[in-house]
Amino acid sequence: MSAMRGFGASLCMLALVYAFAGSPLRAQPYPSRTITLIIPFPPGGSTSIVGRVVADKMSQLLGQSIVVDNRGGAGGTIGTKAAAKSEPDGYTLLLGYTGTLAIGPSLYRNVGYDPRKDFVAIGMIGSAPSSLVVHPSFPPRSVAELIAYAKANPGKVNFGSAGIGTVGHITGEYFAREAGIHIVHIPYKGTGPAISDLLGGHIPMTFSPVAATAGNVKAGLLRALAVTSSRRSGLLPDVPTMSEAGVPGFDAVLAYGLVAPAGTPRAVIDRLNEALRAALASEEVKNQLALDGTEITAGSPEVYADFIDKDERRWAELVKASGVEPE
Repeated sequence: MSAMRGFGASLCMLALVYAFAGSPLRAQPYPSRTITLIIPFPPGGSTSIVGRVVADKMSQLLGQSIVVDNRGGAGGTIGTKAAAKSEPDGYTLLLGYTGTLAIGPSLYRNVGYDPRKDFVAIGMIGSAPSSLVVHPSFPPRSVAELIAYAKANPGKVNFGSAGIGTVGHITGEYFAREAGIHIVHIPYKGTGPAISDLLGGHIPMTFSPVAATAGNVKAGLLRALAVTSSRRSGLLPDVPTMSEAGVPGFDAVLAYGLVAPAGTPRAVIDRLNEALRAALASEEVKNQLALDGTEITAGSPEVYADFIDKDERRWAELVKASGVEPE
């Protein structure tokens, strides 16, 4: 009788094993469902342009949709903090950006995340300069004329940016310090709103990504005085660098990459890095990012992690040099 009971128990165990094996709870190959990419700024800016181009191609390569979630506010730190607190399962990713991973931690006392501890790098996408653009009605037609105008009108020249703590904000403060002038920062909730107000003549100038301003510059709706990189932008080859325009040694570019919440399995990170690098190697993505002024810099997770560390230290110095007090 006991033997029969043992045999019956064994059959039950086998039934459970087979039931589990056929259950949807068993491990599925990654990715098995839709992935969310948080872009921590409103639609219309360079981060959305770059993020959507990459997400669309990676969706094709991974065989799963990547849905973009534009979650702006507080210079991009709200969306970044939300990503940091997401489940580390590979289904919530973040478009890493200089403003949020390098500047935010230096500018905000309680930013709510640590770029080194709360995220794991997937891979770098590339970098691009910002541009100093003005409304056509604004009198200065060069950086030298702008500096002279600002000195003659201290505290009366405003400049817009995508928000407090963004690359455009700190670049503007950095420029003012290097040029020895006082200009007033007007923060917006993203690059798109800042450019809209600039086009409407509500502000005279802005520091915005070259990708977001080049079209309007070429159309004659805005005038570009300089780009903020050490080399000219292929998107605006006739526009001088800040150094060429009279501010020697000036260099402030923004960088993009993909990160995931800390604790995301390494196998998932490797799969995403593989898809990212394949996307960046495609002619389709190369051409689209070139049109947006982004210089592609693909690499391993380790290379991007090292870059994030160095970039944070560099921009912390720029925040200090700009004179902007942490909030």
